Amino acid sequence: MLQLIAGAVDDRTARGIAAAVSRLVHTGELPAGTRLPTVRSVAQALGISPTTVSEAWRSLASAGAIQTRGRSGTFVLTPTRPRQKMRFSRLVANPSTLPHDFSTGVPDHDLLPDLAPALRRIGDTRLTTSYLEDPVLPRLEVVLRERWPYPPQQVTVVDGALDALDRLVGASVRFGAHVVVENPTFPPLLDLLESVGAVPVPVSMDAAGVEPSALAAALEQSPTAVFLQPRAHNPTGVSTTPQRAADLAALLAGHESVIVVEDDHIGDIATAPAVSLGAHLPDRVVHVRSFSKSHGPDLRLAAVGGPAALVTAIADRRLLGPGWSSRVLQAVLLDLLTDPATVRAVAAARREYARRRDLLLAALAAHGVEATAADGINMWIAVRDQQVALVTLAAHGIGAAPGAPFEVRPLGGDHIRVTVGLVRDSFEDLAAILAEAAGARHRASGHRARPCTAPPADPPRPLTAPPADRPAPGRLR
Repeated sequence: MLQLIAGAVDDRTARGIAAAVSRLVHTGELPAGTRLPTVRSVAQALGISPTTVSEAWRSLASAGAIQTRGRSGTFVLTPTRPRQKMRFSRLVANPSTLPHDFSTGVPDHDLLPDLAPALRRIGDTRLTTSYLEDPVLPRLEVVLRERWPYPPQQVTVVDGALDALDRLVGASVRFGAHVVVENPTFPPLLDLLESVGAVPVPVSMDAAGVEPSALAAALEQSPTAVFLQPRAHNPTGVSTTPQRAADLAALLAGHESVIVVEDDHIGDIATAPAVSLGAHLPDRVVHVRSFSKSHGPDLRLAAVGGPAALVTAIADRRLLGPGWSSRVLQAVLLDLLTDPATVRAVAAARREYARRRDLLLAALAAHGVEATAADGINMWIAVRDQQVALVTLAAHGIGAAPGAPFEVRPLGGDHIRVTVGLVRDSFEDLAAILAEAAGARHRASGHRARPCTAPPADPPRPLTAPPADRPAPGRLR
């Protein structure tokens, strides 16, 4: 056992030792239940300090890969995380007690297209003749390729955007790897990275997307991958501009081992155009397009397109599990994407979501509340104290998501996320309650909010901390 571990270590830092042991666990050479050698014996075998080995053991224990049981020793575990410790589980309020739950991040059901006509049109069409058929309906693949922001080498369909992210993390990220993520970012992505023992490297954003200087600094840490949300970033609503995509791609061009994963979770209800770094780095960008927000969460479908090596690996691995995503649902999606009435319905939903964002942003601005919601269905609101804000909203029967689970590192002030896409009316009343929760004082009613459907003409301001001329979140200017 000691020789096995010592022989697997080629980097004698704590990170290198932890990564080597993790590889042995993943390959089955160190199966669950195996008792590991003592820290001192490993240190002697490697010719290093026991402190370095102890640090590696702590990293593995933090990731749930091993467990120390006092004098009994240290053992390999099957990694598990209690649900209550996941960031994702801390987002949603309890809908049974709060009549107005704006914490969920889901689309308005009444703005989704009707699936019944599509189901009637496909009828009892025979869609599967062999378990070894291609995972994507041929006609659907044609339509997807026509809609893709760059020519992908390979396209497949999986069971939603999170399924895609899960499979991409599993295929490309290993224990101890550094992974660049936006700050703030989608909490389930952080849960996925933590589940494999990866180290998230946060990068700041402004109104045009990830800041190039922040990405340049993050690339110095030799990351394995960069995860981005190119449109309607969750939670801020920011969309990457074409110029910013080109700037980021230029920085990544010199780092050939780094892959980019783009989660276009909002899809066709985004007001911003589809932008991708794949237009500049097609061999290294995997783009995920979800249809849950635009066409229906119950379709459970997302398309994945990009380099053949990665996309084919995902499709091949699925053959040992679900095999493929339901061809019946794929046929429904194909119908929805090509039916003129449905296309008009989705366009109407896109306009309605934009109307709701603008109305609530304007009402909040009149109360002196700082908020961003440039696109999509979510709004990121600065508050004086997150917990006080959530309790205040709950007292009014309103649920919102806390900001902390979205943050890799503190942003310099508290926030909450409100699913503005679910707000249908009473914008002024809701704004007054949100202002109370945020700790803001009323501002003169003549103030008008700046339009938030596109980046401002002035140089973008960072989203990670207040600029020098701006007071603390929630306070009067």
